[in-house]
Amino acid sequence: MTSEAAETHDTDRYDHARLEERWLPHWRRTQPFRSGREGDTRPTKYVLDMFPYPSGDLHMGHAEAYALGDVISRYWVQRGYNVLHPIGWDSFGLPAENAAIKRGVDPAGWTEDNIAQQRASMERYACSFDWDRVLATHRPEFYRWNQWIFTRMFERGLAYRKPSLVNWCPNDQTVLANEQVVQGLCERCDTPVTKKRLTQWYFKITDYADQLLDDMDELDWTDRVKAMQRNWIGRSTGADVKFVIEGRDEPIDIYTTRPDTLYGATFMVVAADSELAAELAEGADAATQEAFEAYAEKVKASSEIDRLSTEREKTGVFLQRYAVNPVNGERLPIWASDYVLADYGHGAIMAVPAHDQRDLEFATAMGLPVQVVLDCRDEDGNPLPDPVESGEATTGDGVLVNSGPLDGLAKAEAIAAIVERLAADGVGEATTNYRLRDWLISRQRYWGTPIPIVHCDACGEVPVPDDQLPVTLPDAEGLDLKPKGQSPLAAATDWVTTTCPRCGAAAKRDTDTMDTFVDSSWYFLRYLSVGKTDGPFEPLDAKKWAPVDQYVGGITHAILHLLYARFFTKALRDMGLVDFDEPFLALLNQGMVQMDGSAMSKSRGNLVRLSEQLDEFGVDAVRLTMAFAGPPEDDIDWADVSPGASSKFLARAWRLARDVASEPGVDPATGDLELRKATHKTLAETAELIESFRFNVAVARVMELVNVTRKAIDSGPGAADPAVREAVEAVAVLLSLYAPYCAEDMWALLGNEDVALGNWPEVDPALLVEDTVTCIVQVKGKVRDRLEVSPSIGEDELKELALATDGVKRALGDAGIRTVIVRAPKLVNVVPA
Repeated sequence: MTSEAAETHDTDRYDHARLEERWLPHWRRTQPFRSGREGDTRPTKYVLDMFPYPSGDLHMGHAEAYALGDVISRYWVQRGYNVLHPIGWDSFGLPAENAAIKRGVDPAGWTEDNIAQQRASMERYACSFDWDRVLATHRPEFYRWNQWIFTRMFERGLAYRKPSLVNWCPNDQTVLANEQVVQGLCERCDTPVTKKRLTQWYFKITDYADQLLDDMDELDWTDRVKAMQRNWIGRSTGADVKFVIEGRDEPIDIYTTRPDTLYGATFMVVAADSELAAELAEGADAATQEAFEAYAEKVKASSEIDRLSTEREKTGVFLQRYAVNPVNGERLPIWASDYVLADYGHGAIMAVPAHDQRDLEFATAMGLPVQVVLDCRDEDGNPLPDPVESGEATTGDGVLVNSGPLDGLAKAEAIAAIVERLAADGVGEATTNYRLRDWLISRQRYWGTPIPIVHCDACGEVPVPDDQLPVTLPDAEGLDLKPKGQSPLAAATDWVTTTCPRCGAAAKRDTDTMDTFVDSSWYFLRYLSVGKTDGPFEPLDAKKWAPVDQYVGGITHAILHLLYARFFTKALRDMGLVDFDEPFLALLNQGMVQMDGSAMSKSRGNLVRLSEQLDEFGVDAVRLTMAFAGPPEDDIDWADVSPGASSKFLARAWRLARDVASEPGVDPATGDLELRKATHKTLAETAELIESFRFNVAVARVMELVNVTRKAIDSGPGAADPAVREAVEAVAVLLSLYAPYCAEDMWALLGNEDVALGNWPEVDPALLVEDTVTCIVQVKGKVRDRLEVSPSIGEDELKELALATDGVKRALGDAGIRTVIVRAPKLVNVVPA
């Protein structure tokens, strides 16, 4: 018996606080989940939880995510794998900077304090992390490699700077990527987002658009997440068509997915906030220019979500300019409107109001003509109502009408014909378009990775040489971090002023910082070689561990983080740094933890503090409750679950280990056969359940085994039966996935050490064979009897037994039998005549 086990025998009462006090120091001392030990020949697995923001202590959402990720990690360790399960902190970004502004403190100190607090809570929560592989993205030893990767991107043309209209948060006074605007609001502070023209840095993610779409087929992700990414990338095929603008030297390109409807175009619309609209307005009369400028200013205050809303009233300004339709020479009036976006296609559309609802609404509002060019019909072959009369555009494939040489052609034939004609005339070509835009990474905030570029009047944009990295942040003391529309770094004049690395002349550093999604786009690789000083990671480590086998995190990152990490992986692959295409092979998205049906918050008065739950019920009870609450992807309402009941169950399980009376080493085969069958069936089923993420059902199976084992002790073969020891050891191993303190203590009481490290019992297949199975006997679909039969019974024999049962005879009475459906060995259904 171990010394820990001896201490445990001091009391007969299960006490979660006492168990935590005993085993947490032991784990801190032994570091049982350290990965990559020298000479370790076990097969490898990489299990990763999304790392947290260090903004305060852990909350209930963290408790769920880390409980579920820990089940997976601990399971594979139990099955004999060398599991890499690291943790770190996503510690740059607005939460820390805004907290520093509010409190008047240095964001670095505030961040480090929160990291220390969260680490202590993670250790108490018994997360199976490898504490030798910790990172924090705000530390120079990490963000140095952000800058190194940026420089490699810059050298390859994947990082570039350009002026453009960008999403602007007036509250945070910083730029937002498209993905960070949620229903027209800043994802951080819910402030309505506006547009602003700035010169910003971008990553050319669009170069990888096709790969990002096509490679998703190899991923073990949910269809929901894959659909979200596919929709965001938004690949469509169509044609670029050149329209001559009267009074303009160069034609403009219009992208359309339906070039076959060109004969139905009756006007053109350009985005009111586009450079093209401003240019065209300059050629108009003074009244038109004034009306356009007022309208464009109003549009700047509108979010893209609002502008694209189907409920929004259609408005616009006629620019007194005309385009020429290339297929029939008709003049098309050009309007500026807010329902066209500057960054989609080429920022202008050909409007076909008969067959596009938004175009029809605009045409109706402005009194513009409508030309039907598609004969669309309902399921019965009847013509759809006229768009002008019904107010509903006729959408669908249709057959071309009023379209000259295209008349009578179906959609595919007409598109092929018109594209061939456009190409022959030099006024169009087939093309593929994407909703995805290049990733805007510039941020006008202090607490982020400085962009490693020097601006020189003579040399232009010059990357900082590798041997001068990292470009560290200047001391925050003395800097006003409050948002002002430009980075606070611009005020650090001593830091900004530098010399050009290329020519030695006076120059200035770039004062923007990088989007913090840059940090999380490759952090999973830094874990592999967290102390490496001559590169971001060791390629040999990447070959050994990467890509991530199982990633665990919230659905909120389905587009932003996951898409960016996939892009980074492909870019790093093309640089020769990794030899795989995707960062995360399998993905588990857990739901949210709520209270009384809504998200927890102080303002709602429904906040549940994790620390209080841990103090009252214990770490194990909270972890077990998270796993048992339901399917992991579903939300958990904390009001509907019972950590108290989980604690009572753990006490029952713990008492089993105290009651075992058989000596270690006795062959369990000499023990009770039925209990052994229950034990081995539970082990076999649990393996399947864990690997399919049905954690709640797996917990239920452990609970059933505890009940069966208690019954065997109290009213069966007794505590001295070796099958009881086998069952209780199995319970301890299974509970180690969810309740590590209780499991470790049980394991010690049984005379063993380190329950979590590869102790999964071998299942005896012979004990999984059922002697009999229950066959349901139905008459006309209703259960009338049950039979205990051999699993190998034949259909004819089973049919004969079923027809002879009293239940079938009573249900049939004098009626004859039309047919008997037999699904041996579990079902017989008799259908009366």
